[in-house]
Amino acid sequence: MFLGDSVITPAISVLSAVEGLKLAIPAFDNFVVPLTIAILFCLFAVQRRGTAGIASFFGPVMVVWFVAIALAGLLHISDDPGVLLAINPLYAVSFVATHGHIGLVTLGAVFLVVTGGEALYADLGHFGRKPIQTAWFSLVLPALLLNYFGQGAKVLADPSAIENPFFRLVPNLCCCR
Repeated sequence: MFLGDSVITPAISVLSAVEGLKLAIPAFDNFVVPLTIAILFCLFAVQRRGTAGIASFFGPVMVVWFVAIALAGLLHISDDPGVLLAINPLYAVSFVATHGHIGLVTLGAVFLVVTGGEALYADLGHFGRKPIQTAWFSLVLPALLLNYFGQGAKVLADPSAIENPFFRLVPNLCCCR
């Protein structure tokens, strides 16, 4: 399962990112799959030379990415500040208690969404435990939480944003409100 996930995760990640371009440029729809394939081909072609080069390029890009998604979420938490109550573990306990097995499956999915658990195991081999912990607790987790809280607040304040809450966080860059 780990190997299968390692193969499919990059494809899904790149495809999801490229699909987001359809919101900004609807005519881009026909180019999503070819561009995704081209990006994946380039990444895998460079990767065979070693991951150090990729990491030195993508490391700073990822820092900018996580700061940007944190800010995007932070801008919308004020749309419905009650969304911050989601951090209360009693909600998770209540959900599992009332939904049984589906609740456990859902919590497992939430864990993977928030942690990217499989990616952490792969990165441990490249960087070691301490750098991963530092990056996770100082940047990645706070950025993801702020972004998810912002998406939740955005959807609660504007239910039409449910279509694509992530891209709707930054309306000036998204042409199709």
